Amino acid sequence: MENLNRTLHEMTTEDLPAEARDILNRLNAAGYEAFVVGGCVRDCLLGKQPADWDIATSARPEEVKQIFHHTVDTGLKHGTVTVMQRRNGQLNGYEVTTYRIDGEYEDARHPKEVSFTGVLAEDLKRRDFTINAMAYHPQAGLQDLFHGREDLQQRVIRCVGEPKERFTEDALRMMRAIRFAAQLDAQIHEDTLEAIRALAPNIRKVSAERIRVEMEKLLVSDHPYRFKLFYESGLTKYFLPEWDAAMETAQENPHHKYTVGEHILHSLETVDLKRLKQEELPGGYERNRRILRLTMLFHDIAKPLTKTMDADGVCHFYGHPEAGAQITERVLRRLKYDNDTVNMVTALVRTHEGRFPAAKKSLRWALYHNGEELFPLYFYVQEADALAQSDFRRAEKLERIAELRRLYAEIRAQQQCVSLKTLAVKGADLIRAGVQPGPQLGKILENMLEDVLDTPEHNDKAYLMEHYVGSGQ
Repeated sequence: MENLNRTLHEMTTEDLPAEARDILNRLNAAGYEAFVVGGCVRDCLLGKQPADWDIATSARPEEVKQIFHHTVDTGLKHGTVTVMQRRNGQLNGYEVTTYRIDGEYEDARHPKEVSFTGVLAEDLKRRDFTINAMAYHPQAGLQDLFHGREDLQQRVIRCVGEPKERFTEDALRMMRAIRFAAQLDAQIHEDTLEAIRALAPNIRKVSAERIRVEMEKLLVSDHPYRFKLFYESGLTKYFLPEWDAAMETAQENPHHKYTVGEHILHSLETVDLKRLKQEELPGGYERNRRILRLTMLFHDIAKPLTKTMDADGVCHFYGHPEAGAQITERVLRRLKYDNDTVNMVTALVRTHEGRFPAAKKSLRWALYHNGEELFPLYFYVQEADALAQSDFRRAEKLERIAELRRLYAEIRAQQQCVSLKTLAVKGADLIRAGVQPGPQLGKILENMLEDVLDTPEHNDKAYLMEHYVGSGQ
């Protein structure tokens, strides 16, 4: 396995927030062991700020509740109590969980029962990967029984103990292994990867919501190309079978040099997220990053179904955007995505191959037909698509996109009307002028808007009323 050593941070007491230190100290003062554990230790070693601080202790839940006055019973069955700590007027929750041993897993996701233990080692060896099975205490230092620090340094994702046992206990761990590989730019140990291949069918026992979370975390990572591991390990066969056909479909066309699947994988990485972050578009960076990565994942998903080949041996995929939009909506609904994400990604897949002249008039009409909310995400999609194709006419494609972006900025700066929302005349104006509510009123507004889309200067109330009401049109 390729060695990709990274320099790790040496964890110290100062890495822990004051509230976490206070919880450890109070548990220790009461005669119990306590350590920060899991992902927060991993993130500290990587020099990252942990999002959450989890604490494991030899104290039982009822004993934790006796020590701390402000607690929430978040998972007493599994030994978890959330201790609320106040800092700068804000209440923050810290999950404190009793060392435990998991019983038999009956659903490939949750243990049927758990038993509490007073031994840290027993708690750590039930965890998924070595990099998540470390604990830290300011006095005891780093507790690393399974060489997680070494694996983190060498960028290796390895199960704690026997991989097949870990994945049989919790099938979602198979997706988590691949997700961590993407997030941490790591390789999956051969034994761990082989176990995923062997147990891939078990992913069917995991809920769509949990699958969605892991898939999305990988997609928005810095290494979305690792999505290919879902396919190579056999997991997509069970949670995204539409993907497998894409990986196996060649594109005999001068515009392409990869299979459909490889093209999609490359397009995931060519989305310009640096520019996206700088532009501060409506909806926020996190939302737009998610939508763009999902769009690229699905933009050519229907090509295997629409592939034809002409007499010259050149293949074509006529109608794949519309067919792809239908597949996209079905899959996103299956994965329980919210309506905003479903609607935006589906619309972008449907329009991703839209070709129109790089002229303001054409762009205004495109904005009208496709919806203002799709722009400028549309430009990111087209650019990523072009960059993941062959060199054939690439410069021409990118030049067109750049020109469209420039024209779009001018349209916005000049506040040109591209929808009824910004038309100078409203329905109420027509009613006051004597137009009866109904189809005719709507037709007049539509005619006015078409005029304004052709000639922005005509978006003037006096002009529009005179030409479309005063003249009897």
